[in-house]
Amino acid sequence: MTSTAPQPTLSFPRETFAKLSPHPYLLAHLQPASAASTPTRANGRSPSQFRAPHVNNGSLTHAEGSTVVRIGDTTVVCGIRSEILLASDAAGYRVDNSPTTPFSPPNYNEAKELDLLVPNIELATGCSPAFLPGQPPSTLAQSLSTRIYSLLHSSSLVDGEDLRIWYQPPDLGGGGRMEEDEEDEALKPEVKAFWTLYIDILFISLDGNPFDAAWAAVVSALRDVRLPKAYWDADREMILCEDEVAQSKKLKLRGLPIAVTVLVFRAKEQKQGGDMKHWILVDPDTFEEGLCDESVTVVVDRSRRSTEILSISKTGGTIVGKDQMREIVDLAGMRWGQLSLPLLGG
Repeated sequence: MTSTAPQPTLSFPRETFAKLSPHPYLLAHLQPASAASTPTRANGRSPSQFRAPHVNNGSLTHAEGSTVVRIGDTTVVCGIRSEILLASDAAGYRVDNSPTTPFSPPNYNEAKELDLLVPNIELATGCSPAFLPGQPPSTLAQSLSTRIYSLLHSSSLVDGEDLRIWYQPPDLGGGGRMEEDEEDEALKPEVKAFWTLYIDILFISLDGNPFDAAWAAVVSALRDVRLPKAYWDADREMILCEDEVAQSKKLKLRGLPIAVTVLVFRAKEQKQGGDMKHWILVDPDTFEEGLCDESVTVVVDRSRRSTEILSISKTGGTIVGKDQMREIVDLAGMRWGQLSLPLLGG
């Protein structure tokens, strides 16, 4: 009589299962077989759980403003350096473009017209397996730079007045003028130059959600910027700067906008429709980004207590409607409360 031994079962480690069948792997976490189990993502977070942010300002001593922002395993370094642009060298600049004069055109954005805010994003070699040495700038880096540039100007985050360098001509007329002519002949202050801010953003580690991390780094670095006192020397006909830190000034930012990106994960692949089973995943990682084709990015500001929506962008998919959008905005407001504390130095 022969006995039959049980056949060994074939099993894979979690990492191998995730690589071979990524969609069923994530679905098994979000839709567990047991009703008593709590749905979680493959990274252990719930669908509405964000990664903890860490912010360290003033990390670069040679920059006017800098910061290091870490959200999970995504780490960004942002440094801001300044240069002086003479008004005489600014292409297309006219004195009557000043918003302080009655001749200013409507909706004139001086910082955008003169390119006073210049963001640049670099994805460092080794920040992700997808970025190898010797490659040209990636499409992701170029698209992120464009989105940061657009949001900087659409949100009017930086006050254009902080980027101006004024000069008040001295009154050399003495007391010989008649009092009734003084108002007409009064010498008005002139804009002699502008500060140009070069915003360099470097990813040293990338594990999903690059735009939210990059924008948080930009906002934090701008809050850290100190511009030296600059003035026009009429004798030398050039701009001079004071060395004393006490005379430098910080930028007056308009609010504290925070970007929040979510993905929509469908229960079935290659199927469209708004009534199918789906999950909204906030603050996605690289693994989740490869499994979702519908994303929404909301930029909100609650610095004035009420939630102000500055921007909404959506790509792909047909699931997100009015109800889902309300949920996403509520999640964005919650994220603003979490991220505003480290950005404000709390």
